[in-house]
Amino acid sequence: MQFHFYKYQGTGNDFILVDNRQNELGLTQQNIHRLCNRRFGIGADGLMLLQNKEGFDFEMKYYNADGKEGSMCGNGGRCMVKFAYHLGIHRELYRFLASDGVHEAEIDIDGIVSLKMKDVTMIKKFHGDYILNTGSPHYIKMVNHVMELDVYKKGYEIRHSKEFEDEGINVNFVEQLEEPDKIIVRTFERGVEDETYSCGTGVTAAALVCYHNENGFNDVEVQTLGGHLSVEFDRVDEDRFENIWLCGPAEKVFQGDVEI
Repeated sequence: MQFHFYKYQGTGNDFILVDNRQNELGLTQQNIHRLCNRRFGIGADGLMLLQNKEGFDFEMKYYNADGKEGSMCGNGGRCMVKFAYHLGIHRELYRFLASDGVHEAEIDIDGIVSLKMKDVTMIKKFHGDYILNTGSPHYIKMVNHVMELDVYKKGYEIRHSKEFEDEGINVNFVEQLEEPDKIIVRTFERGVEDETYSCGTGVTAAALVCYHNENGFNDVEVQTLGGHLSVEFDRVDEDRFENIWLCGPAEKVFQGDVEI
């Protein structure tokens, strides 16, 4: 079987995208894993299908690089919105369905894609660190000199510890810069089982933990290995965050045909 694919990236978080509105494509876990392999396939952190869904502009179906269906992917969602635009689906405000529910998004005049994330109602403290779900489960560990850290080693240890080995968790190492609204985030992602250049739901989780306004509007600038993102949100109280928007670039890299 041969099909047409597109490659997109959002701050270095890269994805294989396929227009599956005709519902003709059937991929196995093994197929997806091989396509995402950087030696034997196209190479990507994940694969996504854009599908029709009644009542929505589209549905986003996301698979991790290991071929298993994944939870919400923030950068993937932003890339999917830009992909929809390039396919001719033009909206002032997009409304689509993902694994964690309904999302809204918009593209500004400079091509920046802003994606509305799910509300967060709990941040759990765990051995001095933090656990929260922003569409995917995330572990936040505050560190100094994050760029010198062995993220693969430390992230692997936490992700495969007895508390998380069954369902897995994404592990984020976060450095708070001198400015209260600026942080650096590096992420070990489950499903990829390695550090990625960026993780949208991880960046979102880190920004919520690193709020700088006690209550009300917050805007946190985030540096990742692959570029810069920003997260805007309203902090309602200690555990509740609403109107969360993940903002940043999403670009088409190339397209082609592949046979499986």
